[in-house]
Amino acid sequence: MSETRIPQQQEAILITAPGGPEVLRLGAVPVPVPGPEEVLIKIAAAGVNRHDCNQRRAGPDCEPNPVPGLEVAGAIVAVGNGVPEARLGEQVAALTQGGGYAHYVVAASAVALPAPRSLIPVEAAALPEALFTAWFNFFDVLRLQPGERVLIHRGASGVASLAIPALTAMNYDVFATCGSDSKRAAALGFGARAAFDYKDAGLAAQVKAATNGRGVDVILDLSAGAHVAADLEMLAPDGRIGHLSAGGRADLSIPLRTLMAKRISITGSLLRPLDTQRKTAVAERLLRDVWPLIGAAVRPAIAATFSLAEASEAHRAMERGEHIGKIVLTVEG
Repeated sequence: MSETRIPQQQEAILITAPGGPEVLRLGAVPVPVPGPEEVLIKIAAAGVNRHDCNQRRAGPDCEPNPVPGLEVAGAIVAVGNGVPEARLGEQVAALTQGGGYAHYVVAASAVALPAPRSLIPVEAAALPEALFTAWFNFFDVLRLQPGERVLIHRGASGVASLAIPALTAMNYDVFATCGSDSKRAAALGFGARAAFDYKDAGLAAQVKAATNGRGVDVILDLSAGAHVAADLEMLAPDGRIGHLSAGGRADLSIPLRTLMAKRISITGSLLRPLDTQRKTAVAERLLRDVWPLIGAAVRPAIAATFSLAEASEAHRAMERGEHIGKIVLTVEG
């Protein structure tokens, strides 16, 4: 491992007990040491995700790393065995296995992607979790094919704010649902062909009308199955639904006859447990398909920024659910 001027201790946000945002506290933790095929990143900004809020509510012992944070932007300052020293100093946007609410974090080298030069660190930190999640689900899990139509529930979310413009730039027709006029306007601004009110009793009929009666082929559901009856109606034959939120362990009640008649597939996934090999394959596709689009066709929508010390306020903003796009922490020093 190569390193320069790296402290042994750092300030980080710790989860001190299960509960609300007030349990997040600044504390001292060791600076991690990169292992084989890993890099150490000096963090400039870290994305805030709903997973972080779920981890906080569960308490400090629910995961191996008591410091939340699944995505960061910053500079590589040390490399583990197997990583070229030429990567030292590289600006990256990286997935992590936790630990992003800090000044330093380790990440697998393969998922520390070069930060697009057209973005500032706050924007780069908003990329990894949303894009890895979207690309893995659409192309690995849901097998999205050219010419198919997509619908995303929660079309103003961090995932949707990047998936909609990226897929639109690749000539997919993308539709969205949102819960307010402002969020529907945002989804249209991201490039959605149409944005619908998910509370409308006529949602499925509206989607079918917008698709000339055929319906959509793939639905990405961030709403924990809240619209499953409409989903089954609006799906085209052989349609697929992918779930990204368990909604506090929500159960689904599915009319099997509809499922069978239309040959519908229902699935879901969690990104974090994927092994590095599969994440590496997603990273390679992102570099090929999406990275050339970033800065022009695709640019993160930043809803709000908070300092590292304001992590509790960032979680409150996340849980209010009023934001459009991504919430990001900035890290100084």
